[in-house]
Amino acid sequence: MNKFLNVMKLRDKLLMMYILSVFIPIVLTNVVFYNVTTTNIRNQKIRDADMALSNLKNDLQVTIDQGVGVSYSLYADSILNKTISRRFTSEMDYVETFNSYLRGALADQNVQGVHWYQVYTDNPTVLSSGYIDRLTDKVRLTDWYIQSKAFSAPYPTFIYSGQKFSLVQKLNNYNTGGIEQLVKIDLNMEHIQQIFRGSGFNGTVYLVDPRGKVKFQNNGAGITEEPLFREIPLPQNSLTFESAYTGINYLEGWSLKGVMDEENVLKDVRKSRYFVIWLACINFILPTIIIAAMSRSIHVRLVRILKHMKKVKAQNFQTIPYEEARDEIGQLTMEFNRMTETINSLINEVYIADIQKKDLELRQQQAQLHALYSQINPHFLFNSLESVRMRSLIKGEKETANIIQHMAKMFRKSISWSQNEVTVREELELIGSFLEIQQYRFGDKLEYSIVVDPAALDHRIPKMVLLPFVENASIHGIESSPDKGIITISVTVEGDRLIFRLEDNGIGMPPDKLKAIECYLKDNEDMGERVGMKNAYYRLKLCFQDRFKFAIHTGDGQGTSIEISLPLAELKF
Repeated sequence: MNKFLNVMKLRDKLLMMYILSVFIPIVLTNVVFYNVTTTNIRNQKIRDADMALSNLKNDLQVTIDQGVGVSYSLYADSILNKTISRRFTSEMDYVETFNSYLRGALADQNVQGVHWYQVYTDNPTVLSSGYIDRLTDKVRLTDWYIQSKAFSAPYPTFIYSGQKFSLVQKLNNYNTGGIEQLVKIDLNMEHIQQIFRGSGFNGTVYLVDPRGKVKFQNNGAGITEEPLFREIPLPQNSLTFESAYTGINYLEGWSLKGVMDEENVLKDVRKSRYFVIWLACINFILPTIIIAAMSRSIHVRLVRILKHMKKVKAQNFQTIPYEEARDEIGQLTMEFNRMTETINSLINEVYIADIQKKDLELRQQQAQLHALYSQINPHFLFNSLESVRMRSLIKGEKETANIIQHMAKMFRKSISWSQNEVTVREELELIGSFLEIQQYRFGDKLEYSIVVDPAALDHRIPKMVLLPFVENASIHGIESSPDKGIITISVTVEGDRLIFRLEDNGIGMPPDKLKAIECYLKDNEDMGERVGMKNAYYRLKLCFQDRFKFAIHTGDGQGTSIEISLPLAELKF
């Protein structure tokens, strides 16, 4: 693959990169976006249609249940049933009974979903009045009566006749003496039409009886011919939905069927097709222009540099005309011009002389460096400190002499350690000398303690990895604190780890400063201000990689705690 790319010209590489990285992804993204959007909208429309049909089913059932409630109320009224089946002695006897009881009992049954209800009886002594009518032979020939006779169940019969829905309930719950009586409840068709129109179903909804015949639809009108639903011509790309009534005896077999044209489902997507096309064009043209401009800028200038390189090969040291450019190619052009001028100058003028001059300057610098080295003799400084200490003892300044002895001890150890590792004992002796000097400096303001596990004293660790942290605690933690400073150092062996803990009650530091110090310690480049801490942390990292643990715990005004954990398996004993 790399061999193939290395053979291609840069212009062809940029063109291939454009096709693979811009053109094909944009086309595929827009195609996938359009298909996913179409599928999501179609599924959402289908879910909305199912929900609308289910809501319509529930609303229609509520209306029908209102009529069923009236029928059950009259069916269970024993006084009403016995009264209309009674043999009245005269018309006056019936009129008095109707006015005293029947009128009020029947008038109390009015509800929203019921348009009208009528009680029929073939009792010859009952007069047709108000809510009660005679069950004559003419009535028995009506369509609604014939449909109701086809069912002998004790619950109401739901029928459609005469452009309206009705419930027919036989009033035979009590002994009627052979008299046939029933109640016919006409539902409120305007209310039913309003329910169908407000269903929110974006299509046609049919109410189908148990035989599969269409009885009603949501266009605001009933069905006169009552065709079978399966015989109704449907649109070619139509979606059919169904919600059947189950578990309800008087509605068993009835169902709502919805028909929706799929074009209506996707019309919103069709409208947005042009928007998707324009968006795809913008996503295609704008990146094309930008990439073409950038590609030309790269290709033209690289070709120009290549031409001038070929001229240099033919010993024509002509520079590239200057132009304002700060990118990598511009820098390459500047460096090429500088290199061309330098080569030309070296070849024609000062090649040999310049080499001799640089050699002389190098020797002079080396001589100056050796002279500087000879100016500082560590043993001379150590002997000078010993002279000052002896002079202090002679004059009776024991405290000063003690401090100078600690300084000389620290200096002697720093110049005498020829190895990179020391024992924990030697490291703690050096820390003790440093803290004695700091205690001389701060007086009663500083107090320190060193607690060490004897098992840890002879383990060898990298030299001077603890002292920089002690120094930092003394200078930055204790010096700035107005209270008495306490520094506690402990060295313990815990399992397979050697643990160093350093605690002070100094001023501590806020979280942002702690985070800055942690980032500084982990940075491998900049040494910064805290050279000692950085040096110690870096040497620990070089020796133990990620097998050592380092943690700082602090808070603003809460002191600072540092814990260093080293693996015992890697420490010499």
